[in-house]
Amino acid sequence: MTTPGSGPLAAGSPPARHNRGSLAYRVVRALIRLLLWLFYRRIDVVGRERIPETGGVIVAANHHNSLVDAMLIIATLPRAITVLANAPLFRHPLIGPPLRMLGAVPVHRRAEAGDDPRKNEEMFAAAIEALRAGGVILIFPEGRTQPQPILLPLRTGAARLALGAERAGGGASRVTLLPVGMVFHDPGTFRSASVQITIGRPVGTADLVAAHRDRAEEAVRAITARLTESITARIVEAQDQYSLDLLTVLERAWWEEASRRGEPEPAPGTATEQALAWKQQVMRAGRYLAAREPHRVAELRHRIELYRGHLDEVGITSDQLGQPYTVRLVVSYVVTNALWLALGLPLACWGIASHAAPYWLTGQIARWLGRSAEEEATDKMAVGLVIYPLLWGVEGWLIWRVAGRGALLVFLLLLVPSGLLALAWRERLGRVVRQARAFLSFLADRGLHRRLLAERRALVAELHELADRVPPEMLRAERASDAG
Repeated sequence: MTTPGSGPLAAGSPPARHNRGSLAYRVVRALIRLLLWLFYRRIDVVGRERIPETGGVIVAANHHNSLVDAMLIIATLPRAITVLANAPLFRHPLIGPPLRMLGAVPVHRRAEAGDDPRKNEEMFAAAIEALRAGGVILIFPEGRTQPQPILLPLRTGAARLALGAERAGGGASRVTLLPVGMVFHDPGTFRSASVQITIGRPVGTADLVAAHRDRAEEAVRAITARLTESITARIVEAQDQYSLDLLTVLERAWWEEASRRGEPEPAPGTATEQALAWKQQVMRAGRYLAAREPHRVAELRHRIELYRGHLDEVGITSDQLGQPYTVRLVVSYVVTNALWLALGLPLACWGIASHAAPYWLTGQIARWLGRSAEEEATDKMAVGLVIYPLLWGVEGWLIWRVAGRGALLVFLLLLVPSGLLALAWRERLGRVVRQARAFLSFLADRGLHRRLLAERRALVAELHELADRVPPEMLRAERASDAG
């Protein structure tokens, strides 16, 4: 247990240490960034400019993807972060050591703390001292991870930290409460997963502290309520991940039709944030209509499912629909990609052969663990950190025994570049196969492209019609938490 006088939460640490972190922290963060870059197809970050460069900061985020959520925040924020993590994680043989290297602090639930409330009292005291010294604390105020894209009722830990730091400093040391929302797509699938991280404006707390100066519990509840609004404004809540995926299909169809009609595109740098706002607006309208015209909402959902199924059968996405498939364009595309794939084939094959066994075994062990959906990505990364080096060592030993030191040296030199090329090669091959399938489908059925475009237009027209049935104030709901 880290105490107020030692370790990463030491009050006497210089501010620069909080910004840069220890050598061990920087090493682990570099490894985290590498793992996320390999696992995720795309990571979008909105609002980096809202991260304070100095001063105490409480980062409060939603929690859908187990330990990966903390990894994403650590990789995104340039400042060193102290993570408040559930105590059982520190006993995990694969997760515990990196947590200690990061300087994470265990949080004991009531069942884990037993009859000794001092365990969490010490944690809170140490965290408050770190905030006063200019440190950054990461907390997931829902209290537990769960896979569905909804925000659970927040616990009061973040608010208590903010209030405690405010009062410990006598109002002189202002602590920033920074809300973060994360929206995932296919979170547990290697090279298919993507995430949008939205960093919000700091949550105002000074007015609430002043209004409830002598009533600490009321101040805590008020801060928690405001934090709930702020995190909710940065995520898209849906009944399940499948519904969120359908919403993404609808969103792409909407923007493609808007572009076809000549409507202005989002300003540079705002597309991701506008997409989030659009999805939130549609979900608000959907909840309103589901209570009044559930059959219309169910019919729209069914039409989205059919549209997505038709695109999957052809092998294209909504944004590719409408692109010209002229002979000249197809020939240019085929020649360019065939040349790239041919030149990269030898090294890609070597990379696939070198990494096939650890890739397969990692997936098998992750499935054997059989834990919940939100822990899938964490399990794959944790298992991979052990399995890949272990099997690479076995492969290297076999090559050395069979072919000697020269072959071993070549194996070691090509291990990383061949693996990276193999990833890129397989992804490009997949795109080429899908495009070839689409071209052959359009060639065999000359009316297919026109029917898909008509289906997309009808889908968007139906959405327009439903939107007209929703009161304007529902569609114009603003982020009240951003007003301050």
